[in-house]
Amino acid sequence: MTSVRRKRKQFLFRTARFFDLFRKNTEAVSFLGNRATLYRYGSEFFPALLEAIPRAKTSICLEFYAIADDETGRRVADALIEAAWRGVRVHVLYDYIGCFETPASFFKHLTKRGVHCAPFNPPPFRRGIAWFDKRDHRKIVIIDGWCVFTGGMNIADVYSGLGKKQTKWRDVGLKIEGEAGIELLRLFRETWTEETGIPPVGCDPAPMPEITGDAKVMVVNGGPHHKRSFIRSAFRVAIAGASESVTIASPYFVPGPRVMRSLLRAAGRGVVVRLLLPYKNDVPLVRLVSRTYYAQLLKNGVEIHELDSAVLHAKVLLIDGDWAMVGSANMDFRSFHRNYELNVVVDSRDFGSQVAEMLEADFAGTRRIVLHEHEKRGWTVRLLERLFSPVAWFL
Repeated sequence: MTSVRRKRKQFLFRTARFFDLFRKNTEAVSFLGNRATLYRYGSEFFPALLEAIPRAKTSICLEFYAIADDETGRRVADALIEAAWRGVRVHVLYDYIGCFETPASFFKHLTKRGVHCAPFNPPPFRRGIAWFDKRDHRKIVIIDGWCVFTGGMNIADVYSGLGKKQTKWRDVGLKIEGEAGIELLRLFRETWTEETGIPPVGCDPAPMPEITGDAKVMVVNGGPHHKRSFIRSAFRVAIAGASESVTIASPYFVPGPRVMRSLLRAAGRGVVVRLLLPYKNDVPLVRLVSRTYYAQLLKNGVEIHELDSAVLHAKVLLIDGDWAMVGSANMDFRSFHRNYELNVVVDSRDFGSQVAEMLEADFAGTRRIVLHEHEKRGWTVRLLERLFSPVAWFL
């Protein structure tokens, strides 16, 4: 590392000035002394979740974009019903569109057995037609107000690996234990009250056991109810604070001009910038639009790798190898401006090193995009890219 970069790292990243700048631009709420656990795959995340739910003493609050009526969804539902039977107050907030293919009987079954369920933003869109595409994209489970499971995974077999088919979706989750759960519980209660008109009953935090942890956690809450995009600001400020490396995994990459400038500036000052993007995408139009950004990034020294062994769905930002942001937000206009999102920043060298190790394993199985090969793509592909790039906002 050069002396200039050492000085930059010393006086910007991981300093009071940096965190003040981050909080000012994102309104993030920070907490010290948390314990953070990384789940590298759904096959790790869901067993841990299903083990934690039966230990709930007072409350369980779930907020998910999609909950499928499959083996994973039914296992989680059974665990919630058992908890409600024990006297635990259980609330489930699910996105109406995200759960469009889930039969209404699934949630009626939960309701009849003591679980309080509510859809987010169902028709006729009481806030007005402008809200028809505003979705709750968060993925959160809050147990007793201090134990939180979150990340990028919805509740479905494609994430967990349960069911007849093994998972082909690559995603990441984490567990946070500590004071940070209080802020996440506050956000859940706020959203539930906005949607139902009635505050959730019995969701007060339970007494917290003594937790030994070294993680500083910041909660970044994004949504169309804010005057500006805190999610986008979180990406930009974090990238601006990097002195050595920026590593990003995102399934939907439509960064827009502001985040693009942040990435190019980082590369221009000698920071190693690497992007892990999908080769296979469940929204093909997004892949076309994403590739319109490739040439400028490649020409400025940004590395782009595409994962083709699975459908990438993880949303991870790693700065300088040990400062990580994981959550529900993609690097696209929808997450920046139209979805309710939640990202968690974990400032812990141990956690960050685990994330770095995980990402390196993912990069080992990718195909690197090279500029001269990228520019050889056919005229049909180029035409489609130009045709659909103007609709990036709506994807």
